[in-house]
Amino acid sequence: MFELVDPNAQVVDNLEAFIEIFPAEIAAALGEQKDIGDLLEVVLDLGRPPEARFPSEQVSLSDIEVTHDQIAHVVDHVGHFGDDNRAGIERTLHRISVLRNRAGEPVGLTCRVGRAVYGSVRLIEDLVRSGKSVLILGRPGVGKTTILRETARVLADEADKRVVVVDTSNEIAGDGDVPHPAIGRARRMQVANTSLQHNVMIEGVENHMPEVIVIDEMSTELEALAARTIAERGVQLVATAHGNTLSNVVSNPTLSDLVGGTQTVTLGDIEARRRRTQKTVLERKHDPTFDIVVEIRERNVVTVHPEVGIAVDRMLRGISIPQEERRLQPDGSVETQIEEIPGTESEFTPAPFEVGDVGRNRSGRGGGGSRDWPDQADRIRGGYEPGEVSGQFDDADAPKPVVTKVFPFGIPKSAINEIIAETNSPVAVVDFADAAEIFVTTKSHYSRRPTAVRRAERDGVMVHVLRRGTKEQIKQFLKRFSQNRIRAQNGINADYDDLEQGGRAREALKETESAIGRVVSGERRVELMAQPPFVRRLQHGLAARNNLGSASMGREPSRRVVIRRLKR
Repeated sequence: MFELVDPNAQVVDNLEAFIEIFPAEIAAALGEQKDIGDLLEVVLDLGRPPEARFPSEQVSLSDIEVTHDQIAHVVDHVGHFGDDNRAGIERTLHRISVLRNRAGEPVGLTCRVGRAVYGSVRLIEDLVRSGKSVLILGRPGVGKTTILRETARVLADEADKRVVVVDTSNEIAGDGDVPHPAIGRARRMQVANTSLQHNVMIEGVENHMPEVIVIDEMSTELEALAARTIAERGVQLVATAHGNTLSNVVSNPTLSDLVGGTQTVTLGDIEARRRRTQKTVLERKHDPTFDIVVEIRERNVVTVHPEVGIAVDRMLRGISIPQEERRLQPDGSVETQIEEIPGTESEFTPAPFEVGDVGRNRSGRGGGGSRDWPDQADRIRGGYEPGEVSGQFDDADAPKPVVTKVFPFGIPKSAINEIIAETNSPVAVVDFADAAEIFVTTKSHYSRRPTAVRRAERDGVMVHVLRRGTKEQIKQFLKRFSQNRIRAQNGINADYDDLEQGGRAREALKETESAIGRVVSGERRVELMAQPPFVRRLQHGLAARNNLGSASMGREPSRRVVIRRLKR
């Protein structure tokens, strides 16, 4: 068992009571083990030899197979088995779990040694004393319950707080009506039915006025909801859950509510470009139930996320996550260092570009363009610097085009290579999608969502969708690269299509801001001057960001935007 143990910690295991529940021949074999103090559990399976498990090995206790009578002997010497098929030995921390056949008869037992380790909370004592709610994560058997038990004692006896332990399987405070001394003055509430643990959690808050609630193995959505209710009432929570890391909890739909939950949000065009993400992203739903998450990595090593809300936000955005690693040294001191989890390794990293309006170009008419490339006026409004979006220039003063790597999917490579040669476009066709900067496909292929398309979006490769794979559509797609090359050779920044258009966009947006101010001040609607489609899109986005309605009216070239108040 990989419990966190201070070198000076006191360990209480009541091994004598544990050995006494076994038949004489098995008990004698256990007594002969030299490293009996490290025993983790004893396994009895019908028709197989009994086995003792230690941290580094498994030892057979006999050559004789386990019988029904031996299993019945152990069952008779332990407490009542609950609906979770667990029982204990009164006034000890040992746990016996039963395997049953289809008729409900015991055919196997897992007898686990329970130990009270005084001092096991040393690494995180400052966190549990802070008054903030703490969630402890780690794989089964890593020592979460041991730390939780010591936490209850420290807060009740040393911090002098009112502590209530919700003990679902009697694993924290032992079997029987009298709690084990390992929890100190903390009070223990037993749970008659494991499926009703959430009700006992709420009952503990309402009936017994605790300052701290201690819970082991939170695993259901109802328990997560009850924990959130308790936290909102100002009660400190200290709990454990199965899962190695914070990311495991975030991706677990049952437990994600403990760390704020996630929801799918659709961003506007301008915000998506500002963030450099796709339009549909995951965001945190609400404040986390637990302020701090502790991940138990190995013996005497934990990782701490001191600000869970910020960590989850950065994880969902694919940004690196700073975390605190703590190690217990041989002399009893705690060594702390800060490390970062790279954002690129996050499974929640969104693709940096959105596949836009399939089959629509920037003017709104049919064509081969997509919304992956920001309009020139969008860049002005969004604050992009020259060269920031396309990344095609090495030097802002003397921009030089580079070859763009394209992977065609569902489009003949020979057709693209032929048109590249004709137009002299600075584009190279690659054989593998992971080597490409742009993944180009057709509308019919994209709509089927094949694995290659989904993988490209997951990996953050820009996806460009053509209406059809005709030569004309391909030429339209490659035309932008040829134009950028000519502009770069003439020393013109390719990110700005036309400075006059940029000035027009700025003036139109100033007019929009003025109209928004008038509507906010009380006017019902304000009609703006006629503008081209790309400017109107910016005007609609600006209205939406100010919680106002907008609509386009009229026909080209006199089509214009009207800003109005939303109906309530």
